[in-house]
Amino acid sequence: MQTKYRLYMYLLQARTFIALLLVVLFFSSMVPNFLTVSNLLIMTQHVAITGLLAVGMTLVILTGGIDLSVGAVAGVCGMIAGALLTVGVPLWGDNLLFLNVFEVCGVVVLLGLLFGLINGTLITKLGVAPFICTLGAMYVARGAALLTADGKTYPNLVGMEALGNTGFATLGSGSLFGIYNPIWLMMAVVVLGIYITKKTPLGRYIYAIGGNEPAARLSGVPIVKVKLFVYAFSGMCAALVGLVIASQLQTAHPMTGNMFEMDAIGATVLGGTALSGGRGRVFGSIIGAFVIVFLADGLVMMGVSEFWQMVIKGLVIVTAVVIDQFQQRLQSKVTLMQRHEKKTAQPLTEVSHG
Repeated sequence: MQTKYRLYMYLLQARTFIALLLVVLFFSSMVPNFLTVSNLLIMTQHVAITGLLAVGMTLVILTGGIDLSVGAVAGVCGMIAGALLTVGVPLWGDNLLFLNVFEVCGVVVLLGLLFGLINGTLITKLGVAPFICTLGAMYVARGAALLTADGKTYPNLVGMEALGNTGFATLGSGSLFGIYNPIWLMMAVVVLGIYITKKTPLGRYIYAIGGNEPAARLSGVPIVKVKLFVYAFSGMCAALVGLVIASQLQTAHPMTGNMFEMDAIGATVLGGTALSGGRGRVFGSIIGAFVIVFLADGLVMMGVSEFWQMVIKGLVIVTAVVIDQFQQRLQSKVTLMQRHEKKTAQPLTEVSHG
C-alpha cells in the first residue's frame, strides 16, 4: 500500500514536467511547425519574459508574500528607458544629457530595485499586507507609466550615433551562438536564483521565513533584510522585463506588462511553489513558465480565441493549485504511515535481539 502512495507522490512531484510533456505532445500533433527549431527558439524567447518575473516571484512567495506590481513596474521601467533614449535628461537651461545604452539599463534596473525596496519597506516596517501593498504599488507604477508621456508611447528607440546611445535593440533582439539574448538573460537570472536558494544562508532564511516566520525570528533570522532583498530582487526582474520588451518592440508603451503578474504567479504555482510560503523551487517555476507560454503560443497557432485562451489558462492554474493541495494531504498521509510502521516494527526488533 505504501509503495502505491509513493508512486503517486513521485508522479505528483513530477507534475510540472508531465504537464509540459503533454502540452508539447498535444500541440506538436495539432500544429505542424510547433516543434521546429526556429519556433522553439521564438517560444523560448517568450518564456524569458514570464521566466524572469517568475524567478523574482518565487523568492517573494517563498517568504509567504506576493508581488502584484511586477507587470506595472515593467511598464514604467520601459517608459523611463524610452524617455532616457529619446528625450534625455533635462539639465540647466536648454541642455540635455543623453545616456548610452548601458547607462540607461543601469538607471532602469536601479528604478526597479527602488520599487521593490519601497514595497519591502512598507511591508516590513509598517506591517502593510503584501497583497494590499503591492496592489497599491501596481496602480502607482501604472499611473506613473501613463504620466511619463501623457499616455503616449516612445517610438523608434534606435538612438543616434551622434549621441552615442544606439544599440538598444541588441538587448531584446540580438543573439549569441544562435540563442536570443533574452534567453541568455533568463538563464543567468535562473542560475542566480537557484544559487541563492540552494547554496547561501540567505536561501535558508527565505525558506525559514515562509515555513514559520515566528520561529525564524526567534532563531535570529534577519527577517526585515531578507524581505527587503526578495522584493528588491523581484523589482529588478521586472525592470529587466521592461527593458527587454521595449528593446524587442523598439517602442516603449505605458501598458506594457499588463497582467504579467498573473502569468508569473501562475508559473510559480505550476512549478510547485506553495502560496503559503516555505516550499518551492526556482527551477520548478521556470518549467511552469514553459508550460504557461507554450500553452498560450500553441493556442495562438491553432487560432483559438484570446478569450478562450484566458479561460484555459485559468483552468490550468486552478487545477495546479488543487493538485498541490492533494499532494500535501497525500504527503501527510505517507508520513503518518511511515511513523506507524516504525512503531509497529520496534517491538519485533527488540524480541529478535532478545
